[in-house]
Amino acid sequence: MPVIDSSMTILALWAIIGYVAGSIPFGMVLAKTMNLGNLRDIGSGSIGATNVLRTGSKIAAALTLLLDAAKGAVVVLIARAVAGEDAAQIAGFMAMVGHCYPLWLKFNGGKGVATFLGLALALAWPVGIGCCLVWLAVAGILRTSSLSSMSAAIAAPFLALLIGFGSTVVLFIALAVLILWRHRSNIARIRAGTEPKIGQKS
Repeated sequence: MPVIDSSMTILALWAIIGYVAGSIPFGMVLAKTMNLGNLRDIGSGSIGATNVLRTGSKIAAALTLLLDAAKGAVVVLIARAVAGEDAAQIAGFMAMVGHCYPLWLKFNGGKGVATFLGLALALAWPVGIGCCLVWLAVAGILRTSSLSSMSAAIAAPFLALLIGFGSTVVLFIALAVLILWRHRSNIARIRAGTEPKIGQKS
């Protein structure tokens, strides 16, 4: 945990800012703008980049990935510059919560992976790079986005501890738990052998 230097009012303000930024559903906005259909009726029904890819549009999927990552990174960087490390971690965590449980989508959002990677890169870039490499390695071998995502999330607190970002370990554990919870349906499909591969329409 970082040293708490900010007041509870400041931390609450950044929690709200993080939540609002994180809850912007870029995947749904892009799918609608590019006439790709309703993401709720496609694949897993998620609003993230993996499900956008199932529409067949690699451009929309790439944009969703970048924008979802950026919203996590931006709130962390701004909060750190304005208020400090404690506010940055609060803002980052709440950006994840906002993405996963957005108020305007009846608290039914995405899995949070791109946002997680974005805020990881902003909070502790060596940890973020390590998570991206884990994601790529597992994706290249198993071609399963959910396994790649969960592996990256689980690796994060261990990487933070090994590389020397001990103040972020608790946050990364919390984020990993959230990502695993959001992937519980994927875990069930993996066990049943019905989980779609990367790029597969369903």
